Amino acid sequence: MSAKGCSKVQNNKLNTYDWLCGVPDAENATDFVEVQFKNTRKGYYLNNTHIPLEKGDMVAVEANPGHDIGMVTLTGKLVLLQMRKNNVRMDQEPKKIYRKARQTDLDKYEEAKAKEHETMIRSRQIAASLGLDMKIGDVEYQGDGNKAIFYYIADERVDFRQLIKVLAEAFRVRIEMKQIGARQEAGRIGGIGPCGRELCCSSWMTSFVSVATGAARYQDISMNPQKLAGQCAKLKCCINYEVDVYVEAQKRLPSREIVLETKDNTYYHFKTDIFKREITYSTDKSIAANLVTISAQRAFDIINMNKKGIKPETLGTEEKSQPKRDAQDILGQDSVTRFDNTASKKKKKKRSGNNANANNEKTEKAVSNSNQQAQPKPAQNQPKQQNQSGEKKSQETKKTSNANANNAPKNNNRNNNRPKQKPQPQANSGKPNKQQQNPNKPKDAKSQEN
Repeated sequence: MSAKGCSKVQNNKLNTYDWLCGVPDAENATDFVEVQFKNTRKGYYLNNTHIPLEKGDMVAVEANPGHDIGMVTLTGKLVLLQMRKNNVRMDQEPKKIYRKARQTDLDKYEEAKAKEHETMIRSRQIAASLGLDMKIGDVEYQGDGNKAIFYYIADERVDFRQLIKVLAEAFRVRIEMKQIGARQEAGRIGGIGPCGRELCCSSWMTSFVSVATGAARYQDISMNPQKLAGQCAKLKCCINYEVDVYVEAQKRLPSREIVLETKDNTYYHFKTDIFKREITYSTDKSIAANLVTISAQRAFDIINMNKKGIKPETLGTEEKSQPKRDAQDILGQDSVTRFDNTASKKKKKKRSGNNANANNEKTEKAVSNSNQQAQPKPAQNQPKQQNQSGEKKSQETKKTSNANANNAPKNNNRNNNRPKQKPQPQANSGKPNKQQQNPNKPKDAKSQEN
C-alpha cells in the first residue's frame, strides 16, 4: 500500500480492505498487527509497546535470527478475523514488533533486496550442477541480510542437504528451503487471468483446493486443456466456484443414463442446457443424429410412460414450437469484408448527392420561369402601349397630308414630284411601316402631267 490510513488503494498482493477503519472501538480492539513481506508472505506480530502504527508504516519485527523489515497492512479488529481465517495458533508466544524502521534499517533492506535476483540465477545453476530435479522459483532475503529463503518446486522428494551446504558457502548467509506448489508460485509472481482481473491466488486466495475434471463436466465445459488450465499449468481454481450450484440443478433434471423409447426410435442423451432446463436427445449414442430438444418436464413424462409400457408416437409435444429468432447482425460487425468497399461507396454517395442537387436546381429554375411567365409584367407593357399610340398619331398625320395633297394647285408639279419626308412617330424609332408610304401621290402627278 502506497497510502496510509483508510486507503482503498490495493497495490500489495493478498491485500485486505479494512472496512472497519475509522471506527473507534475497532481500532483499539487488539494489539496484534498484520505485517506483509515480499509477495504473499504475511505474519502477525504483537505491538506490546503500543507504538502508534498505521497502514503503510515500515516496521522492524522479530526474526530468527536478527530482525526483519515489513509493511503494516492491517490493524484493529479485522486482524483477529484474519488470524482465525489463516489458522494462526494463539497458544504459542507471538513475535513482537521492535520499532518503526529507521533509515539505516531501510538501507540494509534495499541492499539485501538488490541481491535476490542474482542469487536466484546462481542457485539454479548450482542445483542443475548437482543433478537435482527441482526448480528454484524465488529467493527472499531477510531485512537485515543474515538469512535467505529459497522457494522451490519439485514433483518428488528432493534430498537437498548437499545443496544447502554449497549455497551457504557461496552466499555466506543462513539458508532456509521452502517447498511450494505451482499455484503458490503463480500467486507469488502474479498476473492477469483470462477474465481480465488479477489472479485469485495473488489477490485473495490463501488455501488451494484440488480441482478435478469432473467439475468441468458438471458445468458442460469443453475438455480443452488450453482453456481449462491457468497460468500455473493446472486446472483453474475458478472451476470450483459454481460447481455446487450445477450439482444441485442436475438433481432436478432426469438422469443422463436413462434412454427414452418411442414408436419411431430409441433416443439417447446428447446434451443438457441447465439454465433453460432443456435436454437434447440423439438416436445414436456416439454421434449427433436426428437431434430432438425437449423440456425437462416432457422428459419426465416420457420416462413415466415408458415405465408403464407406453411408447409415445413422437418425442416432442404436439404443440407447435415457436420459431427461434436467430441473432441478426444489425451493425454489420460480423462481416469480414465490411471495410473493403467503403471508399467506393462514399464516392458513389457523393456523386449521387451532386446529381440530386443539380436536378433540384434545374427543377427550381423551371418552376421560377413558369411563375414569371404567369405573372403580369407592367414594366414591359408600358412601352408597347406607347408604340400603339405613336402609330395612331402617324396614321392621322398621313391622312391630313394626303388631304392637303389632293387640294393643292396643279402648277406646283415640281414640288409634287419631290418625295415627301415621311413623318416619324415620336415613340417608335424603328423602321418605317408600309402604311407610312403614299402610293396615291405619284399617280396624281402622272395624271396632272397628262
